Amino acid sequence: MVIDIHVHPAFFEPINGDEEKEQLRHDELNLHKNGTAPLKHFFNKMKCAGIDRVCLLPEDYSSGGGGEPLVSNEEIRRLVDLAPDRFIGFASVDPHDEKAPEKLERAFAEYGLKGLKLHPGRQHFAPADKLLDPLYDICEKYDRPVTFHSGLSFEPHALTENCHPLKFEPLAEKRPGLRISLAHFGWPWCREVAMLMLKYPNVYTDTGVLYFDSAREFYTQMLTRDVPLTWIDRSLRHQVMFGTNDPRFEMIRMAQAIAELGFRESTLELIMGRNAVEFMHYDPERSAE
Repeated sequence: MVIDIHVHPAFFEPINGDEEKEQLRHDELNLHKNGTAPLKHFFNKMKCAGIDRVCLLPEDYSSGGGGEPLVSNEEIRRLVDLAPDRFIGFASVDPHDEKAPEKLERAFAEYGLKGLKLHPGRQHFAPADKLLDPLYDICEKYDRPVTFHSGLSFEPHALTENCHPLKFEPLAEKRPGLRISLAHFGWPWCREVAMLMLKYPNVYTDTGVLYFDSAREFYTQMLTRDVPLTWIDRSLRHQVMFGTNDPRFEMIRMAQAIAELGFRESTLELIMGRNAVEFMHYDPERSAE
């Protein structure tokens, strides 16, 4: 099973229709060249890329203005209900919202969402801040992982300082039972992410990183030179997950580039799906629940 662990559905057709909100999503996510995607079109992209499941990540920056999430947990649940054999839903809450723990409980207990997505740069918090403790407690209670944005963010008002990989080490050390993913391989601090994964088995990452125009060239630089391919193939093979960051980057080109890098077949199987299954403790047979 091939799983894309990092997809943003902000412009999926079933949760759009309000032109003003759609424009707000374009502005707040700094995504301007894509249109609204019918699910039929997205499913065709998945097929062409050889992807079986995708993880849908919402954004809740409500305390920073607007008073409501850019993409809500309820919208994620609605999308999962439309295609439970293809979509895996994550939750998002704004840590500065006093109702955040209550909302996260509902997302896990009532909506059946499979993990939590947070953005320290955009939501303006340090990952090990006590403010987050109630949310981490709930994740551990429900055995749900946390995906953090790490490294560069294109979004406005996002402070990269909060997303530096070393900011996550106190959390990884303090909560060894909490599975965390430092998304985007923490680029440009890829070696720091590799160091954290080597030291902490509860730290994962994803490949949703492509900041120049050639997927093959970028991955060749990042995953064979900046982080030698052998580091992953021999030592970190159980902690790297395939992710595309769609719609910012094209999943078809990224899937092909990863496949052509030269990983052992067994390592590629882990990266392309088995690690995500372990990260989420995901049971495909119960995916619709």
